Amino acid sequence: MAGSIFGSAFRISTFGESHGKAIGVIIDGCPAGLDIDEVFIQAELDRRKPGQSAIVTQRKESDTVQILSGVFEGKSTGTPIGMLIPNGDQRSHDYGHIADKYRPSHADFTYQEKYGVRDYRGGGRSSARETAARVAAGAIAKLFLAQHGVNIQAYVSQVGPLILHKTAAELDLSLTESNDVRCPDPEMATQMIDLIKAVRKDGDTIGGVVSAVITGCPVGLGEPAFDKLHADLGKAMLSINACKGFEYGSGFAGVSMRGSEHNDAFYQEDGTIKTRTNHSGGIQGGISNGMDITFRVAFKPVATIIPAQESVNVQGESVEVTGRGRHDPCVLPRAVPIVESMAALVLADHLLRQRMTKNEK
Repeated sequence: MAGSIFGSAFRISTFGESHGKAIGVIIDGCPAGLDIDEVFIQAELDRRKPGQSAIVTQRKESDTVQILSGVFEGKSTGTPIGMLIPNGDQRSHDYGHIADKYRPSHADFTYQEKYGVRDYRGGGRSSARETAARVAAGAIAKLFLAQHGVNIQAYVSQVGPLILHKTAAELDLSLTESNDVRCPDPEMATQMIDLIKAVRKDGDTIGGVVSAVITGCPVGLGEPAFDKLHADLGKAMLSINACKGFEYGSGFAGVSMRGSEHNDAFYQEDGTIKTRTNHSGGIQGGISNGMDITFRVAFKPVATIIPAQESVNVQGESVEVTGRGRHDPCVLPRAVPIVESMAALVLADHLLRQRMTKNEK
């Protein structure tokens, strides 16, 4: 299966299925000498793992990571880093009823048509379980970025019709991890949690938006034409399960503005060139300009719901499909660390590419 490799200078390859023995990732390109903080890596995985609260799937996985290679005496060696996360709480029998049926809005039909075979147990390779491997790799990318003063913070800014209208600058982002939904506004978080619980009680699901801000990003990351920084961020986010949209800076709202309103005026402060506004979202011409990089990621409602839905089986006959097993009523809380990890992989990749460019001069 192609499409399991991401990145150029900092490259990852993930493997494994939802109900297989394990999932894992190989990282190639991590510089030697990086302090590998295993406690931090596990903490990042704990933020994404299932069963962590009443508003996510109750599948019980410890997501305990095993580092197999590329690390010696706590430091990266410059060789490929292999990490493995065993699967422990599979209930494959929960999926026997859809072995020959196509679940609406899942990858069942498209995988079957493309490959002629599919793993129906939890979606196999199409399952969001695969994202644990991304978070493990993203944690190492974060450790690398921290050496360069780059920080990535994501948070839930919308669940269904509940929208947090405050910007990142108006919020205390240290409160993001203080509640189950990972919204840094306590009052809005309570409303979001209540809504998710109500939706779950109905056997239904709901979507929303994760917002993110990257601080400390140096000027110059991103390549002309096809490898623009925002283009790679967009690809990274759209590769996450259930993602339906990506925008950065002013995004779609910018279309209602005039150029005189939208342009970010430059000024100099203490020898550093900055912009008075940041409608560009920290990226101009596909290259970081040193301002905060801001973006938003839209996630659809989870496709697995309890009420019966119309569908067909592999023979094309009309059938009904009902949801069973353990599923998220809303992906948003667990998507936050995934968004951060994918952003970290993009930034680490472009930081190394920029280093190569400077060495060529």
